[in-house]
Amino acid sequence: VQLQAYGGGLVQAGGSLRLSCAASGRSFSSYAMGWFRQAPGKEREFVAAISWNGDSTGYADSVKGRFTISRDNAKNTVYLQMNSLKFADTAVYYCAADTYGVGVPKATWEYDYWGQGTQVTVSS
Repeated sequence: VQLQAYGGGLVQAGGSLRLSCAASGRSFSSYAMGWFRQAPGKEREFVAAISWNGDSTGYADSVKGRFTISRDNAKNTVYLQMNSLKFADTAVYYCAADTYGVGVPKATWEYDYWGQGTQVTVSS
């Protein structure tokens, strides 16, 4: 499984960005997918996750109500819509796949494959 994340960039506080993560392989629709982020000097942290069929989602408290995760299994793509961005959202954002596919995993160790990351910078 190869994951390619893109859509990051520089945005002013209060603005929006949409990240995308394109996956290779025929089994994407059976994977749970997640987004994580890592700021300089900090550990990688959970942002959002979505179940294999999109029926269930989970969010970190810090992004709840501002970020929305979604997926299009026909396009092998998962999205992260980020609204009302804050300076504290500045980080490298990574998408990840859990090939076991149960629920909405929130721990890094539950994911088998990772994308290369895309930088999101929010100016204050």
